[in-house]
Amino acid sequence: MTPDGFISWLMAREWDYRSSAAIDRLIRGASFRYNAYPEEIDYSISRGLNQNQMERLLSLDFVRQGQNLFITGSAGTGKSFLATAIGYHACKNGIRTLYSNTSKLLSSLKVAKAKNTIETELKKIERCQLLILDDAFLVPLDAKERPILLEIIEDRHDRKSIVIASLAPCGKLV
Repeated sequence: MTPDGFISWLMAREWDYRSSAAIDRLIRGASFRYNAYPEEIDYSISRGLNQNQMERLLSLDFVRQGQNLFITGSAGTGKSFLATAIGYHACKNGIRTLYSNTSKLLSSLKVAKAKNTIETELKKIERCQLLILDDAFLVPLDAKERPILLEIIEDRHDRKSIVIASLAPCGKLV
């Protein structure tokens, strides 16, 4: 191998290593509850999931355009799996993502508000291009949680995306 060939090979290896490490950091930082990959989605199950629609979502154009996504359906239909698979795919494409159970996130933000550290916590959320709120609205939001959630949604409006996975149909969220 020539010196130029060796340097080229070495640079390619370093590039691959750094890219892989960045993806691993994004996935760790997202705090996914479990692993879910788009390749594992089963389209043969009758649940109203269209493979073409899913492929369009996996293009991540909705994230780049700051649009939001609601995934609704009955229990056991794979809403959390789909949201997580989209999040993993976003991380692999270099998009900073945060996954959280909605009630746990809002509870921790209420505690942060009581400790006067809510701004720091909201900045962590704001840094993420994609926010995944899982199991949203299983229990009604209390008077302290509603303004916090509203602030998160307003801060992200038309700039950054939210994926909400919920049992509740969209018409019953209000």
